[in-house]
Amino acid sequence: MNFLESIRIALTGLATNRLRAVLTTLGIIIGVGAVIGLVSLGRGVEGYIAGEFQALGSNVLFVYPSMPTSGTRTTVEPITTLEASMLENPAVAPSIQQIAQEFRVFARVIADAKRTSLAVSGVTPNFQDVRNWQPRTGGAFITQSDVDTAARVAVLGTTVVERLFGDKNADPVGRSIRINDRVFTVIGVMAEKSSSFFGDENEVVFIPISTAQTRLDRARTKDGGYRVDVLHVQAITETAMSAATQEIDSYLSKAHRVEFQGEQDFTIINQADLLESLGQITGVLTVFLGLIAGISLLVGGIGIMNIMLVSVTERTREIGLRKAVGARGRDILTQFLIESLVLSVIGGMIGVVLGWLATVIGSALIPQLTLEVTTDAVILATAVSSFVGIFFGLYPASRAARMKPIDALRFE
Repeated sequence: MNFLESIRIALTGLATNRLRAVLTTLGIIIGVGAVIGLVSLGRGVEGYIAGEFQALGSNVLFVYPSMPTSGTRTTVEPITTLEASMLENPAVAPSIQQIAQEFRVFARVIADAKRTSLAVSGVTPNFQDVRNWQPRTGGAFITQSDVDTAARVAVLGTTVVERLFGDKNADPVGRSIRINDRVFTVIGVMAEKSSSFFGDENEVVFIPISTAQTRLDRARTKDGGYRVDVLHVQAITETAMSAATQEIDSYLSKAHRVEFQGEQDFTIINQADLLESLGQITGVLTVFLGLIAGISLLVGGIGIMNIMLVSVTERTREIGLRKAVGARGRDILTQFLIESLVLSVIGGMIGVVLGWLATVIGSALIPQLTLEVTTDAVILATAVSSFVGIFFGLYPASRAARMKPIDALRFE
């Protein structure tokens, strides 16, 4: 008997019990759909986190004061504007392109009868470039002249605009607000950012850093500069970030008289290293989700084995008759393997469509995530479903192939 005849007989056998065949494939359908859907979700989360870090600006390091980890030192010296200026000197740190400085003051912000409380950020003019965040059309950002004169001007985030003026699309440029009872003029509104891994980034008020350090606080330091809460450091290239980190650590350790490891009263966050670490975590999460979904494929495979054993038992006399008229054991084996493989492959194909529908629905429900069915996920799911069909169909098929014709014909 040729191979095409084995396929015809196998398909005829499946067609005889269509409902049972459909129910058998459900485990494979759900398993493949779950694998594709959850792998797509995991990769979507990876892409989302990577996008959030890229939105912070390219090649960016964050430096801020922190408690030393060593017990030999318990004091924290502030990072100052003079130290930031020294780090921008190519002779001190040649791997640094520019540094945006930020000083935060908790304040009450009032417009007419509405008010809100939040941390107001005093920043340098290059903050918008380092953080890759520009104001909306029709507005402006803080200039060097504003910093030099400690001007009372402010740039608002859309969340603050909505709280103070009732609509995030309102145009408050030119209007006055009060920050800790001091009058400021709104000169711009930052372009809206979507909901972020880091919280609501639109809940911000930017003012000149000198204004925050002198008019809203007394941030003078003993070296003649002013206290800074965060340095947003942009390296000259992505590959120079490690060198920039070492240069910052070396300079600040010397400036803060750090003698032993662990006495550093500052922390340097490397955006690339943090992204890599989070990428590894989300990668493991994606694999874990895929393994969980793979359990459904295992259950589906057991279902195929169970049904094929039932089918072999029901068709014992048929097997005996076919062997009596000349069918070989490998012909019987091929027939039942084909039946098992057809069940798993059809189930896998339907599962791919189900997984694709899941990604479409997921993208609609969570627009922040980019979910898509990738070719490797489809190939993997199809290959696994085919393997499941062959693996779990092999025992019933071999059992049928080993039957002796006389015993099969006597079976009641």
